[in-house]
Amino acid sequence: MKSEDKFDHNLKNSLVIEPFLHLFQKRMYNPINDRNIFPMDLGYKELRQALLKKRGINSIAEPILQLLIKEGWIIRENNNLSKRFYLKYVSLEAHTVCNQACYFCPVSINPREDYYMPTELYENILSQLSEFKDTIEAIYMINYNEPTVDKRFIEQIQAIKYHGLPPAVNTNATGLTPARVDAIMEMGGLQSLSVNLSTMDKDRYTNERAQDHITIVMRNMDYIKDKQIAEIMDLAVLGKGDELHKKDYEEISEYFSNSYFNVKYYEIMDRAGYLTVGNKPPKAHDNLCGCDNLGSRPLQHIHITPQGKCVLCCEDYDETNVVGDLTKQTVQEVLEGPEIEKIRKWTYGLEKAPDNFICKKCVFAIPERKSIREPSILGHIMRSVVNLKRLGI
Repeated sequence: MKSEDKFDHNLKNSLVIEPFLHLFQKRMYNPINDRNIFPMDLGYKELRQALLKKRGINSIAEPILQLLIKEGWIIRENNNLSKRFYLKYVSLEAHTVCNQACYFCPVSINPREDYYMPTELYENILSQLSEFKDTIEAIYMINYNEPTVDKRFIEQIQAIKYHGLPPAVNTNATGLTPARVDAIMEMGGLQSLSVNLSTMDKDRYTNERAQDHITIVMRNMDYIKDKQIAEIMDLAVLGKGDELHKKDYEEISEYFSNSYFNVKYYEIMDRAGYLTVGNKPPKAHDNLCGCDNLGSRPLQHIHITPQGKCVLCCEDYDETNVVGDLTKQTVQEVLEGPEIEKIRKWTYGLEKAPDNFICKKCVFAIPERKSIREPSILGHIMRSVVNLKRLGI
């Protein structure tokens, strides 16, 4: 914003709060520029009050208003706000095959037909995604498949890295063999590796996943655990949040306590109403104010099926919300297209979403604005130097 526009009345009348802000108990987040603001930050109180309609934008003191505009919290209103995005995460599913049928996954009740994305299409998509490498933090090689089933698995990692993109592998570890681990290490490793291991009990593992894979999984995991194959190495222990789940988590945490893995406790969810098990909202959301499923799905993600279709979200197993087709469109065209623009408006309450819209049944939907505690005086003092820098003083 130019200094000569500082007191421009027409300019002030065109200002609006960024419509895609996430409001939490102790922070606000802007998914359009990946920026957070906290209670002790300069301008937080004024922004919060304006967002909650407790004050007008024009009542904000000029230096603070200028700062909030500079950092993207307050913007000029126009008709193209819903075309914007900040691409952080990509789910690039190269095939539909999974070698398990976990009870907490839609594959267990409705497995898909086997299909493998043509390598030429895979390479073309990666080439296009490389244009966004400055903001992309992970190329996930999974949606509802098991990426290691593909014989091209190592070559796919190489292709991702060749295009300057960060490969991320979520896996049940059945195909993460010592030879493949060595190959991945030789090429410089992954950005992240997340292994889904819900229990080490043989009988329960087989019952929960419909496959007796625990022996091969533990063999592979024993080989991996003392090797830093990725910058981030997580071990996800999924369960129902009951005592058995807690016991599994404790046992797995102890077993991998001296490894590179960070063992994490996760409760399963019902995949926005697709499953009969897992966490779900007490009732369908009447209003929608955003998405907080690893960031914002409509603003920060693109989910690509093996057929090249782009869908809204990983929860959309039946692909009911297709936003593009990369066999006919470019990545840029999909991310700026009318279908995803419409869904962004629905997800953030800029337009009324249909009653059957998937986000209305999802635990990751933000259904309403939350109140936030005021920052302390001591906190303001501690942040004074940072805030002076933000003002350019």
